[in-house]
Amino acid sequence: MHDLAFIFAGFFVGFVVGLTGVGGGSLMTPILIFFFGVKPYLAVGTDLLFAAFTKLGGTVKLARARIIDWRVVAHLSAGSIPAALVTLYVLNRVGPASAQAQGLMTTTLGFALLLTAAATLYKAIRGKKTPTTIATGQEEKAAKPLHWTLPILFGALIGTMVTLTSVGAGAIGVTVLMILYPLLPLPRIVAADIAYAVPLTLVAGFGHASMGSVDWPLLAKLLVGSIPGIWIGSHLMTRIPERAIRSLLSVLLAYAGLKLIAL
Repeated sequence: MHDLAFIFAGFFVGFVVGLTGVGGGSLMTPILIFFFGVKPYLAVGTDLLFAAFTKLGGTVKLARARIIDWRVVAHLSAGSIPAALVTLYVLNRVGPASAQAQGLMTTTLGFALLLTAAATLYKAIRGKKTPTTIATGQEEKAAKPLHWTLPILFGALIGTMVTLTSVGAGAIGVTVLMILYPLLPLPRIVAADIAYAVPLTLVAGFGHASMGSVDWPLLAKLLVGSIPGIWIGSHLMTRIPERAIRSLLSVLLAYAGLKLIAL
């Protein structure tokens, strides 16, 4: 019965990700902690690889469609990957299952969920105002950030947050990209966000696995449910009011974030 519940949880998260593009970590990690009583360090480690494998398929599809701007991915990765490695080193020294690490993960996760809630609401309100195409001759300019240091700095912050909480590479990443690359069309922003999340979550996920922070049987059950969930969600994307769903999600994420901070 527990196995079916995990498969259904994977299906639900995959469905919402396919429907709205909201990062799976912001949903899966709280579900594992609150509904299944999974320890925070195991929930984070398992969800990182869950995110990596689910976004890998999307990245391949987007790469074939030639809508990933690899320069943007490189800018963010230059900050996020080193930050993830440093965070993993510190976690390994402290011990991911230690009381200090668990407390840091839970509190950071709470704040990350509040940020994700705000980013999700922002995208629900402002998302449609982002350009959807690049003007002829503006391709080079659209891929340039407001300042070359900003993607590296924000990438480092997101890399640290993702490694500690598995949250940050979804709604927060998209919002950051919308601000840093105002001329980049929304489809390319989403594509870049999904693409850079793959190496980041793989590095962070396998780093957690090396410390024993991944539940492999649980990961398999979640993936079994998520694959059909993402497929169905992505096909229903145009038929369900996205703005209403994003607004509801932002409220739920804010509630989960406040509850985690209060633990």
